[in-house]
Amino acid sequence: MKSFRVGVLGATGTVGQQIIHRLRRHPWFRVTALAASERSAGKRYADVARWRIAEEIPRDVAALNVQPLEPNLDCDFCLSALDSSVAGPAELAFADAGYPVISNSRNHRMEPDVPLLIPDVNPEHCGLVEIQRKRRGYSSGFIATNPNCSAAGLVVALKPIDDAFGVEALSVVTMQALSGAGFPGVASLDAMDNVIPYISGEEEKLETEPRKILGRLINEPGDPHFGTIESATMRISAQCHRVPVIDGHMEAVSLKLRSHVSPRDVAAALREFSGHARTRKLPSAPAQPIEVREEPDRPQTRLDRDAGNGMAVVVGRVRTCHVLDIRFVVLSHNLGIGAAGAAILNAELLAERGYIVSRGARSSPSTEKSAVRA
Repeated sequence: MKSFRVGVLGATGTVGQQIIHRLRRHPWFRVTALAASERSAGKRYADVARWRIAEEIPRDVAALNVQPLEPNLDCDFCLSALDSSVAGPAELAFADAGYPVISNSRNHRMEPDVPLLIPDVNPEHCGLVEIQRKRRGYSSGFIATNPNCSAAGLVVALKPIDDAFGVEALSVVTMQALSGAGFPGVASLDAMDNVIPYISGEEEKLETEPRKILGRLINEPGDPHFGTIESATMRISAQCHRVPVIDGHMEAVSLKLRSHVSPRDVAAALREFSGHARTRKLPSAPAQPIEVREEPDRPQTRLDRDAGNGMAVVVGRVRTCHVLDIRFVVLSHNLGIGAAGAAILNAELLAERGYIVSRGARSSPSTEKSAVRA
């Protein structure tokens, strides 16, 4: 059985807590190291984490001391829930010291040699890890990322449609949960009885990240663009809103397709999508990556956000668009497939493909890096 030790960077925040919670009974991964800001370092996790999850902190994690953000953790790889203000240099330092880092942060997502992964959509992009290591001189370390929480659900829904019918352009309007802003997030008097039609940087991410994820890895030797992602050509227009729900991002999507198809054809393509993660039986993969609802008033945030333990995408209201071609509604859990769950699933994919190995199979990261430099 696979067995890996996990370090959580940014362990006290909302996403860090979700990672710890989701790993409490994981068959492959065990949390052995926690790192956070200087104000938490040196203290027991139970004493510094303002725990926001109904189930108690796992006992073995509660007793761990939080360590500084320095690359000397006793773990095989790191799941990073660091804020973007510190994630950039910290994640680079860990990767340079030999640690695989799977990041939730935006800092490295669009770098040419960093895989932006959704295992059900683009597992072949794992190939960028070897290119990254070679270009940057990393030994066993690397950085891989999961997408923005809104892009994650959207891209899973787009993948089978694009494969079957070709997506030329799309318009997406999001209604995003308050938890997407972290804790304490949006002030209560701003959120209550209100919709905020602006989330800093969100529309830009939603207009660029899906094109990289759905793009093609060029890995033919001799190709002048070898080791890069040829982005998908679809045009994307996004408008993002913060709405007063706790968890769950809903998106209203209209598509222009390359071929004329019926809503029934699109719904069938969505239902039949199996996805790589399920096929490979990765532990966090849902039984069905996309659930299609037939009811005229579904999906609904409270009723459907936890589908597949928050790892499935729920699509409903698939119908003809009178301006473009097809329209539908997508719902995904922003802390599941959109953040903590996505990072864990990416780590499972990378471990299955041999990019993450247990410490017993190699020297410690810092020792290994020193040997390479020598």
